[in-house]
Amino acid sequence: MATTKAKSMHISGAEAVIRCLLAEGVDLVYGYPGGAIMPIYDELYKFQKELNHVLTRHEQGATHMAQGYARTSGKVGVAMATSGPGATNLVTGIADAQIDSTPMVCITGQVAYHLLGSDAFQETDIIGISTPVTKWNYQITRAEEIPEILAKAFYIARSGRPGPVLIDITKNAQFDTFDYQYETCKGIRSYAPRPVIEKSAVAAAAELINQAKKPMIVWGQGVILGNAETVFQAFVEKTDIPAAWTILGLSGLPTDHPHNVGMVGMHGNYGPNLLTNECDVLIAIGMRFDDRVTGNLDTYATQAKVIHLEIDPAEIDKNVKADVAVLGDCKESLTQLLPLVTANDHSSWRAQFDDHYQTEFEKVINKDINPTKAGLTMGEAIAAINKHSKGDAVIVTDVGQHQMVACRYAKFTQSKSNVTSGGLGTMGFALPAAIGAKMGAPEREVVAVIGDGGYQMTIQELGTIFQAQLPVKIVVLNNDFLGMVRQWQQLFFDKRYASTEMINPDFVAIAKAYHIEAVSVKDRADLDGAVAKMIASDKPFFLEVCVEKEDNVFPMIPTGASVSDIRLE
Repeated sequence: MATTKAKSMHISGAEAVIRCLLAEGVDLVYGYPGGAIMPIYDELYKFQKELNHVLTRHEQGATHMAQGYARTSGKVGVAMATSGPGATNLVTGIADAQIDSTPMVCITGQVAYHLLGSDAFQETDIIGISTPVTKWNYQITRAEEIPEILAKAFYIARSGRPGPVLIDITKNAQFDTFDYQYETCKGIRSYAPRPVIEKSAVAAAAELINQAKKPMIVWGQGVILGNAETVFQAFVEKTDIPAAWTILGLSGLPTDHPHNVGMVGMHGNYGPNLLTNECDVLIAIGMRFDDRVTGNLDTYATQAKVIHLEIDPAEIDKNVKADVAVLGDCKESLTQLLPLVTANDHSSWRAQFDDHYQTEFEKVINKDINPTKAGLTMGEAIAAINKHSKGDAVIVTDVGQHQMVACRYAKFTQSKSNVTSGGLGTMGFALPAAIGAKMGAPEREVVAVIGDGGYQMTIQELGTIFQAQLPVKIVVLNNDFLGMVRQWQQLFFDKRYASTEMINPDFVAIAKAYHIEAVSVKDRADLDGAVAKMIASDKPFFLEVCVEKEDNVFPMIPTGASVSDIRLE
């Protein structure tokens, strides 16, 4: 561990926590106080000018806000909670951050050391509970441990493949005093977050790419997390290879870039899904071959040579066998690869993607964006947001039909613009995540696109928006159903809509109760004006768009089917 010297001072463990956060450059914390973390909150009160604390309405909201902040700022998000239910309420957000590789440090209070294991009031074994869903966790029982452990926590959270870390601090450790001195962490024995790239692997990858007749790129969030967007775009343009994205990779390349051929996966675009099983070289960059991307693994890209650029060795050969694995930071890997690949012309191959797009446009896209039926569609709501935001907004989505529609049709001109719950699929994510996203990128427009079901899971965070006076724009696409589940019930369960139809409250009245301007749109003639008013506003704004109740999202690959079995209707 390298050392950044700081003057020693005799302080409490609680004050040390605050000073450690400041030493790590933290200026924003999301949380909810309680008995076991009260000493830290007492010290936080004394540092209000240096460290902004956002009081959430639920601890889960704190984690999603920290996630949204991390995703738009590129920094480590921080969340705090008390012991027992406060700590367990963090777990969903922690699990979400773990599977989506979001850097986050969570600090929880704990009962005093002498009470551990006694079933004391609000005692839970949060270390045992969170072990499967954290990159690292640790329980501090002595004040002297605080600087070293928190330094490690931030280093582990942000380095290599990022992820969440949880630090549990007993109450005695918060009260006790010690000689504080902070040392930033630059490395940990046996932990190598940035693998050394093998030049032979890079050369082998270049050879396959240069020989390929029908190469295809699938990129994921690793491009964004690695800040590799510039070299990635240069690589795509030099090689002339069509590039498709996973849901978390969206915005890593501008959506209107000529080599951007759309989304892969269950509700992805027709061309990149079909042609996955026709390409001769598949270049996977910063993605993990999730089951929603691959469908049936037995039939996934079996004809192709697979090149996998990945920072986490656990992902290599986990789902799809790589012919060439380039283990390392993808920015470094692409930088080494770029001079070795030859400039190429794959225009005839890329034309096949264009042909499939035209088919999809006629059968699906045009009907979504330019509907002829009376009822509003989710697609035209997203199109209106694109029109008035000009592709410059951060769009934060929840989970469900609206998420798939938004990811399919949202337009982005810059990176770190798509914030969504990918691997865990957490309903309730979007509203609090949008709060964090706005605070992580205050200069950008932030629009949360949410379904009526997920919205009500964390609707209480309207209180956080009101108290913090954050100009977050909220769009609820309301179909009075748990839409994605209803779609599956329609297609695969003979329209038995078991527990999916919702009787919803007056969303406009609820928003107004929090002093947020609110509008509801039911008619097509009113949509464009309402979206324009929302985007133009410099205050929080709620827009309900009442859409068709039983619209489905297509294309669709049924669960367990091959990507070649993608359905357009």
